[in-house]
Amino acid sequence: MISSTIHLRKREAENSDYLLINEEVLRELPGDCHTYYSTDKVLADETVLNLNGYPEYRRHNTGVTAEAGQYPLEFLNSLTPPEMPPYKLSLKLGSVVMLLRNISIQNGLCNVTRLEMVTMYQHSIEASLISGSLIGRCVLIPRIKLAPSDPNLPFTLERTQFPVRLSYVMAINKSQGQSFEKVGLFLPQPVFSHGQVYVADSRARKLSDVSIKVMETGRQGWKRGRTVIKNIVC
Repeated sequence: MISSTIHLRKREAENSDYLLINEEVLRELPGDCHTYYSTDKVLADETVLNLNGYPEYRRHNTGVTAEAGQYPLEFLNSLTPPEMPPYKLSLKLGSVVMLLRNISIQNGLCNVTRLEMVTMYQHSIEASLISGSLIGRCVLIPRIKLAPSDPNLPFTLERTQFPVRLSYVMAINKSQGQSFEKVGLFLPQPVFSHGQVYVADSRARKLSDVSIKVMETGRQGWKRGRTVIKNIVC
């Protein structure tokens, strides 16, 4: 699990941390890798007055505006906001993924549901649920359009992709409500809020099943003969 922050630069660095670790694990799995590329564009916002006379924003769906033209496609492809799949999504048979959207609650397809890849087609993927109340059920997942609002971006990014991410590593906030036999906590920087380390540690049944890797920074690491981590509440 990776600690989370709210600043764009730090969030992108954190995103890169766990995206890279997930990719490393995927490379260790046997079998061929199937890669899916997203379609990205910028949704322009226009300011209109609502019924109360206050300004509000509405999204256009064309993506063909002067604002959209300010951002090269390569730049859009390089972005991976926390609630989005990557532009380049690589999967293998048996790889574990996490769903990023509520698709069908009655079929167990809810946000943060974990699945194991069964078959990869050109326009859909088949996976088996490994969390929730319908463990073992096989489901088909299509590509969908995702455009989560992000106050740290000066525009709205729309990405058409399968709404999943590799799930060998996840952010602490995404781990809430889940249990694991063993937990490895990677802290490249201090956790943002009080209690996050407790949330991560409590995902395991026993403290002896938790391992923590603390990277040396100016705010955490080995100091005066002990490892120091900030923002811990026990």
